[in-house]
Amino acid sequence: MKRINEYKKLFKVEGAINLKELKTTYRGLVKIWHPDKFQDQEKKDEAEVKSQKIIDGYHFLVSIAPKTKETNLEEYNTITIQSPVVDFHHKSMLLEVTFTDGNTYEYFGVNKKLFGKFVNSKSINNFGKRNIFNSFLYRKSKKASVTV
Repeated sequence: MKRINEYKKLFKVEGAINLKELKTTYRGLVKIWHPDKFQDQEKKDEAEVKSQKIIDGYHFLVSIAPKTKETNLEEYNTITIQSPVVDFHHKSMLLEVTFTDGNTYEYFGVNKKLFGKFVNSKSINNFGKRNIFNSFLYRKSKKASVTV
């Protein structure tokens, strides 16, 4: 949640994320903080760090935007219903779940108590479907790798 709030603050987003407004703000920030605009090496280094944070923040906010989630909802439902959980990690209030198809999703706001119930349930897949996968803000953090 800290990361969400940090990026929303950077892009001055209040409430739901509007992709069009986000893109406009992103372009403006990239212009301001582009490293090539600065002659002084110290300022250039600062701009490089800031611009990378802007790029990361933009991609992160796009991934949790309602429009993005709506577009990918069918695929998400198929993954969470048909692909069993193969791996998971919990840190602070973030649960990262990897499914057998190779996709990994992050779920924000999952507390330690709920994570304990998830881990100790008879079926983590069923518990996740009932209590986590459609109850928490999520984003795809890693796509399935394609093997040839």
